[in-house]
Amino acid sequence: MDRTDRAIVAALLADGRMTNVELADRINLTPGPTLRRVQRLEADGVIQGYRAVVDPDAMGQGFEVLVEIDLLVNDRATVQRFEDALTAFDEVVEVQRLFGSPDYFVRVAVADLEAYERFHMEKVLQVPGIRRASSRFRMKTVKAPHAP
Repeated sequence: MDRTDRAIVAALLADGRMTNVELADRINLTPGPTLRRVQRLEADGVIQGYRAVVDPDAMGQGFEVLVEIDLLVNDRATVQRFEDALTAFDEVVEVQRLFGSPDYFVRVAVADLEAYERFHMEKVLQVPGIRRASSRFRMKTVKAPHAP
């Protein structure tokens, strides 16, 4: 990727809905070459898609919890069963498997504390193989990806 490709990506990260003409104007290139570069970046997998950034409160997901989870054992079957179960929950917005401890970092978004307590008791703690699940509540977001 050259400087122009990086400028395209930066501009689209800031506003993925801008037209090709607006993008071309922003990066000081004509529309034809700009479009070809965008299409190449998409084909190469650099640009993987476009999405809307929505207000979590409006979606009933304004209460975010970060959960550290350790498994009892780390064999293939337990790991797969755990990952399948967690990724099936609508409340789970991100799951990261880690090296070291904890085994997993899970980001959960629900409406409020009561909704989280229900989710934790009725879903998370019902998944076999969990040794420990420790919840952390966000004080404030200092920097977030894909902020509008």
